[in-house]
Amino acid sequence: MIGEYRGMDAHKLVNGRKRTFVVDTQGRLWVADVNLANGADGALAVPLVTSILWRCGDRLEKFFGDQAYNGVFAAELATWSIEFEKASRPESAKGFVPVAKRWVVERSISWTNFFRKLVKDYEYTISSSVSWMYLANIQIMLQRIQSKNQT
Repeated sequence: MIGEYRGMDAHKLVNGRKRTFVVDTQGRLWVADVNLANGADGALAVPLVTSILWRCGDRLEKFFGDQAYNGVFAAELATWSIEFEKASRPESAKGFVPVAKRWVVERSISWTNFFRKLVKDYEYTISSSVSWMYLANIQIMLQRIQSKNQT
């Protein structure tokens, strides 16, 4: 289905595109991008830094991310004097341990699974794919506002 701009992520065995999100602590989508699946997560997130700084300016103080964003992305944030905190499980932990900071992003990604257009990438262009991600997040936030007003 994907017409252009696709690749193969050998680690996750994903063929196609990779979505990159920047969400706040409430799970609201601020910036999204779609790239080749064979790119490194940290390097793909670097262009999002200028986009998020354009939207929120000097209010941004800290980014949370996992190990994949610890290198190139963290260095880019340091040039803007923004702190990067790696959200990872404790060294002494064995097995599955939920990490609170990481679950905010994972929850936001799982919310998009309720939208058929986003479960599989049916879009031919990446701009269309990004637009559907924003539209899905707008609908999620409107539903949250509506449910909050009804209680």
